[in-house]
Amino acid sequence: MIIDEVLLGGVEGQRRWGVALAGLEVLWVGVRCSAEVAAGREMARGDRIAGMAVAQAESVHRGVVYDLEVDTVGVESVVCARVIAGWVRR
Repeated sequence: MIIDEVLLGGVEGQRRWGVALAGLEVLWVGVRCSAEVAAGREMARGDRIAGMAVAQAESVHRGVVYDLEVDTVGVESVVCARVIAGWVRR
């Protein structure tokens, strides 16, 4: 199962998910992107509120502990997916 969640609550959001997923094997993956690139993607999509990407680019990661992190700047999403899949197969 994949849960795609922006942890707006940071550490507290991760704690809540940890409780909900208790007893399951969980791989916490942080998907990062620079604020500048995120803002460009936000504008290109056209369905986002301007400024949200910049505001969230770092704050959603603050204090959150990941098993694996990928950075989507300059890397195709399929490459990030392969890195994650490699961890899942371990």
